Amino acid sequence: MESGSALTLEGVRFRHKNSEKWALDGVSLEVRRGEFVSVLGSNGAGKSTLCLLANGLVPHTIPGELQGAVHVFGEDVGKKSVAELSPRVGMVFQEPESQLFCMSVEEEVAFGPENLGIPREEIREQVEWSLDLVGMSGYNDRSPFSLSGGQKQRVAIAAALSMRPDMLVLDEPAYALDPVGRIELYKVLRELKERHGMTVLLAERDAEEASLYSDEIVLLEAGKVVATGPPNLVLRDPKMLASLGITPPQLSEVSALLRSRISGFNSSFTSVDEAERVIVSDVLSRRRSGHR
Repeated sequence: MESGSALTLEGVRFRHKNSEKWALDGVSLEVRRGEFVSVLGSNGAGKSTLCLLANGLVPHTIPGELQGAVHVFGEDVGKKSVAELSPRVGMVFQEPESQLFCMSVEEEVAFGPENLGIPREEIREQVEWSLDLVGMSGYNDRSPFSLSGGQKQRVAIAAALSMRPDMLVLDEPAYALDPVGRIELYKVLRELKERHGMTVLLAERDAEEASLYSDEIVLLEAGKVVATGPPNLVLRDPKMLASLGITPPQLSEVSALLRSRISGFNSSFTSVDEAERVIVSDVLSRRRSGHR
């Protein structure tokens, strides 16, 4: 994993023009390079605003009052335009149709590099590289609008990747996808992080997949950070998550049930492998100490 920060927020407050409510209210956090960080919260928690800060759409395109400091790879967002930040930060929105407008998949993925004036041969290489990464090789001549929801989202990701960004920011990209589409999407994101060292910042409401793939979880409520840390610690209380409008992972509910019913059991887990390790360890420990 690379050292250094991909994104830092220090005491950040932002409210949209003509609004009295702070969309973000005193947020401080760090996303380190090469990490997969998921920001979880209900509608109105501030997730989208945080994502939009990462590539300068807030405050340059979306007007409002911004306080505090926001840095992307060490650059002050307030002093850099969206055009200057976009080659380093790829953005994927909730609805892929909102960012797909070309007649073919290849044209869609090539659009960003073409606007940067990259040579044609290099553009072809970047298009093929991006489509291969998201499992869409061979779809070059297909219309994006003839694809399934999961495929459209993968094309949107490929279009962002064709700019070779250092960080990929996704605002609830799995919201409208079926279970198969969600799994496909998260596999692509894990591949980008693990094999290519890309920083991934993801906004979500459902903690199920986020618990499996994230290095760090950030919980937001009403524009404030409620908790931050590794998934097995931040997501250990299903009732708290539900109170924040976040769908808890099933294994968090299982571990909470075990803690409530087994004396001395205080572990939490968010993956099957972790659950097996924790439970086996607890059983062996109890046998050694003579407990049943």
